[in-house]
Amino acid sequence: MRNFWLVLFGGAIAFALPVKHEKEKMLLMQKYLEKYYNFTSNGQQVFRSRISRPMANKIREMQTFMGLEVTGDIDSNTLQTIQKPRCGNPDVGQFAFFAGQPKWQKNHLTYRILNYTPDMQRENVDEVIEKAFKVWSQVTPLTFEKVPVDHADIYISFRSRVHEDVFPFDGPGGILAHAYAPGSGIGGDAHFDEDEFWSYGVEGTNLFYTAVHELGHSLGLQHSQDPNAVMTPVYKTPVANQPILSQDDIAGIQYLYGASLNPPQEDPAINDEPEIPNSPGKPTLLPSACDPGLTFDAVTTFRGEIMFFWNKYFWRKLPQYRQIELDLISEFWPFLPSGVDAASENSEKDEVFLFKGNQFWAVKGDYLLPGYPKSIHSLGLPKEVAKIDAAVFSANEMKSYYFSADRYWSVPLISAGDAFRNCRRKSNFREVEMRNYDENSKTMNRKPQRIQDGFPGISGKIDAVFHYNDVLHFFKGRNQYEFDPKTRRVTRILKANSWFSC
Repeated sequence: MRNFWLVLFGGAIAFALPVKHEKEKMLLMQKYLEKYYNFTSNGQQVFRSRISRPMANKIREMQTFMGLEVTGDIDSNTLQTIQKPRCGNPDVGQFAFFAGQPKWQKNHLTYRILNYTPDMQRENVDEVIEKAFKVWSQVTPLTFEKVPVDHADIYISFRSRVHEDVFPFDGPGGILAHAYAPGSGIGGDAHFDEDEFWSYGVEGTNLFYTAVHELGHSLGLQHSQDPNAVMTPVYKTPVANQPILSQDDIAGIQYLYGASLNPPQEDPAINDEPEIPNSPGKPTLLPSACDPGLTFDAVTTFRGEIMFFWNKYFWRKLPQYRQIELDLISEFWPFLPSGVDAASENSEKDEVFLFKGNQFWAVKGDYLLPGYPKSIHSLGLPKEVAKIDAAVFSANEMKSYYFSADRYWSVPLISAGDAFRNCRRKSNFREVEMRNYDENSKTMNRKPQRIQDGFPGISGKIDAVFHYNDVLHFFKGRNQYEFDPKTRRVTRILKANSWFSC
């Protein structure tokens, strides 16, 4: 049985960043091993043509823990894994002040919620936290009681950036939360990063799943190597009707506290927890189109309309009318997976490109074009890019843009030479023949640029972008940024759903 100690739940970055040079990959790997696997370079330079033996051994240790093929090298799977959302504390080693196997020396524990996130109703937060505790009480003799003002064993709070401990949060998309192992003082306390968008669904960060994980640490559990365990280092999107705790989770908590005196009839499962949108066997909790906290997965124009994608749905709107229409993606394009990451219309060819994971589909109207789906890397994107967050075709520039994390790549529709020759033959550039264009071309500028450099006033990861009336509309969280390509500045900041005439 593994030792149990404090672990913090969080993540450094949410999506794989493009890594071009071997030096960048080596630095990324070194920082990961130093933070999570107790690796030290002893001041030696690691940017050499070959990986040092100590570093290779640590890579093997990390690959073993994560269930990867053990190569001792920074292969593509390893590179993707170290860029996934994950815990902010080590998988190996111990903090000196939490040595051993700390656990509570009593079975009845009290907790207080010191403050509440504005992302959810107070009663919803109370319910989520209560049910997160219930997950652990169902399989142990432990009982939990919420107290309003008195001293409590476990304090729960929402904090941001630097707060009352030595582990500051890092803003949206970084570390999600952290919790302390059982003990006096700060022991057992759980802090949640207020800069995240908290919910009880799949949008933003699911508070219930995160709380179950954090409270596992508050009770003394460390991370599990079982990818199905709630105590895995990586944040998981919740799915209805699946067991919350794996046998590894149950074995670990019962090793510390013993089995429940009144075991449940069946394993704790999401059935008894808050509704989870887009999950088998459960109705989807669709947000109101006028919800001020509404965010979008992708946005694109489509034959004069604008489509706003959320989960497995999309809203359709003609800009000149107030009415909006809600549809299921699967009813319109049944060949697509549930949900999309990005979407872009090439109005010159009457085609829409839809991205999900490492693939993309090309559609004309409601049918799929032959030869699709294709890999996003067929566009010329580096292999290190795991997914595209947003895409847009700018008719003014005759160029497509692809965004991932805080970087972007651009692809000209046709080469400058072709454009010049065609323009000499035709007076209207917009009538240039499209036969030279191929989404699979290798004309992409393979060197990425930072979003904030190419589009001043917009930085970091974006959710969606589309082009309309010579303006680029960037979506980032609950906000929408109108960007004028001519002046290269943000002209207005609006709510993401401002198009819905709320």
